[in-house]
Amino acid sequence: MDVDAFSEVHRPDWERLDELVRRRSLTGAEADELLVLYQRVSTHLSMIRSVAPEGELSGALSMRLSRARTRFSGARSHFLEDIALFFVVSLPAAFYRVRWLTVVVGVLFTAVAWAYGAWVVNTPGVIAALGTDEDLRRYVEEDFIDYYSENPAASFAGLVWTNNAWIALQAVAFGVTGIWPPFILYQNAQGVGLAGGMLAAFGKLDVFFLYILPHGFMELTAIFIATAAGLRIFWAWVSPGRRTRAAALSEEGRSLITVALGLVLVLFVSGLVEGFVTPSGLPHWARLGIGLLVLAAYWAYTLILGRRAVRAGATGDLAALDRGGAARTA
Repeated sequence: MDVDAFSEVHRPDWERLDELVRRRSLTGAEADELLVLYQRVSTHLSMIRSVAPEGELSGALSMRLSRARTRFSGARSHFLEDIALFFVVSLPAAFYRVRWLTVVVGVLFTAVAWAYGAWVVNTPGVIAALGTDEDLRRYVEEDFIDYYSENPAASFAGLVWTNNAWIALQAVAFGVTGIWPPFILYQNAQGVGLAGGMLAAFGKLDVFFLYILPHGFMELTAIFIATAAGLRIFWAWVSPGRRTRAAALSEEGRSLITVALGLVLVLFVSGLVEGFVTPSGLPHWARLGIGLLVLAAYWAYTLILGRRAVRAGATGDLAALDRGGAARTA
């Protein structure tokens, strides 16, 4: 095939395609013409690639077709618009959908931690089983407080952040098992309860709360949220409603993995509080106040933006273009 002759014959079609693509608006007839020309030029490109796949003309026609495809299919949203949509709609909607389950999980965590603490304080022999008197006193009077300041604040905050973010991601990702999120929650409640019980047994319960609450307000809430999201995914598998189990799992999984991504940022903030505020020399009321302020900001974000997003139909799922079609089931 003579490529130059082929170009001369079909160039009017290519130029007309470019002209339609550049127009801000098209009539119905012009839109139909655009589609016809797109199909025709696609055929031309196939013919040229059969003889000169890497030629300059082949590349030029590919660019023409790409612009035309964007024109009639619609351009994807801008990256910054996607980021704004995530933080203003998708993330608060996902948080809002698990708000009540988050509260329930928090209550259960507190009950288990309190039970362990009471068991340590009130059961003879438990304290002795946890260690020698010398070791326990060193932990209560030195190690518990020094833990927050023995490493540089920045590196300690990073370590805490990555550890807690990993726990949160596991709780959501493995939520479908129905076992892993409660297990993680129980382990953390046990650890908090035992630590609190040991300090209470030595008359240092005030120290326990003064050092664990500034960052713990948000850090523990984040674990509650992750557990709630994981259990929500598990329940979609147990009780899918009118959806198939596969459809229910995919929808809830996509919606609630948004929670895991959001918690990475939430835990980054709590990690900064734990690294820089908890061990600081600020007055106790200031450290507790900062922790409460972070927690209040989270709930304001969730309840205000989340309620608005859910009422508008958002669930935290991907956009329709990204998640694909869905089969209707009864």
